Formats: sequence, C-alpha cells, structure tokens
Amino acid sequence: MKRIFLFLATNLAVVVVLGVVASLLGVNRYLTANGLNLGALLGFSFIMGFGGAIISLLMSKTIAKWSSGVQLIDGSGSADEAWIVATVRKFADKAGIGMPEVGIFEGEPNAFATGAFKNSALVAVSTGLLQGMTREEVEAVIGHEVAHIANGDMVTMTLIQGVMNTFVVFLSRVIGYLVDGFLSKGENRSGPGIGYYITTIVLDILLGFLAALIVAWFSRQREFRADRGSSQLMGRKQPMINALARLGGMVPGELPKSLQAMGITSGVGKLFSTHPPIEERIAALQNAQG
Repeated sequence: MKRIFLFLATNLAVVVVLGVVASLLGVNRYLTANGLNLGALLGFSFIMGFGGAIISLLMSKTIAKWSSGVQLIDGSGSADEAWIVATVRKFADKAGIGMPEVGIFEGEPNAFATGAFKNSALVAVSTGLLQGMTREEVEAVIGHEVAHIANGDMVTMTLIQGVMNTFVVFLSRVIGYLVDGFLSKGENRSGPGIGYYITTIVLDILLGFLAALIVAWFSRQREFRADRGSSQLMGRKQPMINALARLGGMVPGELPKSLQAMGITSGVGKLFSTHPPIEERIAALQNAQG
C-alpha cells in the first residue's frame, strides 16, 4: 500500500510542478490560430521530457528508502553491519566518490544504488542477498553498486530518458497535428480536432514503447560496465563471476519499478529488460581485458 501511495503521490507532484512551469513560461501554447508553433512545442516537449526524469532523480533516494523499507546503518550495530559499511567505504574511497549512505532492506536477493549525486548516493542490500551469498560474493555485488555511482549511471539514465521523452512528446504532437489537418480539410474551425487527440494518444503509447526499448538497451550496456567496475575495485574478476553465477540460481527480489534499473538483476523479456541475461554478463566479464 505504501508503494502505491508513494508512486501516485510522486507522479501527481511531477504533473503539478510541470503544469505550473509550463503555464508560467507559456510553452504549453504550441497550437495557435496560425498553426503549430514548433518552437513553443519543442520547449513544452523539453520541459515535459526532462522535467519528470529530473524530478524523479532528485527524489530517488527518498523514494527508495520509503518504498523498499531501507534501514540505514552506520556500522555501529552488528558485526555484519560494520563489515558492510566498511566495504562500501573501502570501495567509495578507491572509486574516488563520497561515502554513500548504506542500508539494508528485507527481501529476496537484490541490491541497488541510487541518488542524484555521486557524493551523496545510497547503496542498499537485501537480507536475502546477505544470507544467500558468501562474503566475497556480497563484496562483489557491493562493488558493482559502487561502480554504478562512480560511473554516474543514475544521471546518465536520467538524461537518456529525458531525451527519449522529449522526442516522444514532440513527434506525437507534430504527427497528430498533420493527421488532424489532413482529416479536417475544408472545415472552418479553430483549434485541434478529434484526429489530433486520438493520434497523439496512440503515438504517445507506441513511441513510448520504442523509447523504452532504447533506454533498456543503454541500461544493459551500463550493467556490463558496472560488472567490470566491480572486478576492478576488487582487483580480480572471479568474485563478481561467482556472484553472478550464484544469482543465476536464485529468485531475485522484486524492486519498485523506479529502482529496477539500479538493481543487481531484474525483469524478464530481453528487449525490455534493464539487465542482460546472467550468462551474457558472465561471458562478457570472462572475456574482458584485465
């Protein structure tokens, strides 16, 4: 229930903020009596495309803590907690980033990193991961998440998502305007007709699927890079290879949708998956130089 409430509240906040900004700047007035104002439409598309992605990024750490039930630890608790914090600190120092917040959440094997900035991120691991892996394998997974932060993956994915969103909003409205103009030839009316609205809605969905394919492809490439980053932080490949092999025999925990791309594994369906198949990740790591 909490996750559903947070999801709805976040999206409502994004819609309200973007609506206010668009109204203040006037960029939502892209359909005029003289036709389509491409400059205004591009501005509107940019705000809608990047606005939601950036707001989600800025709120990512807070939403992650609430939706996954992350309990922050500082190393002053159990010996396991002290080891986890020390491991994150060791890798953060080696990667040249600020010490992330560290947390544990209840659930099946998984882990994630999130946050808008490299020097104030969050690394969280599940109880299932800690119970189902050796320390060396958990260390490799933590290295993978720290590599995500050091590589700036959260910001990169936000920018890619923003670009895709902008193109979807822009193209669907341009095509919708052209279709509406074709259907309404000879009619004397001001403003868009039903053809514009139907075409825009359909294209928002279809182009959104295509955009999701592109974003998922970029996310999969980023996973290969984080796997290599873990091996570099640890000084050898085998621990990450062992961790991936172990994950291949486990049922990974389900993360909230907003965090799936930052987990250690997620999803099915290769084209839309944010993570490559485990066997491909292992093969890529085995074939990597160094």
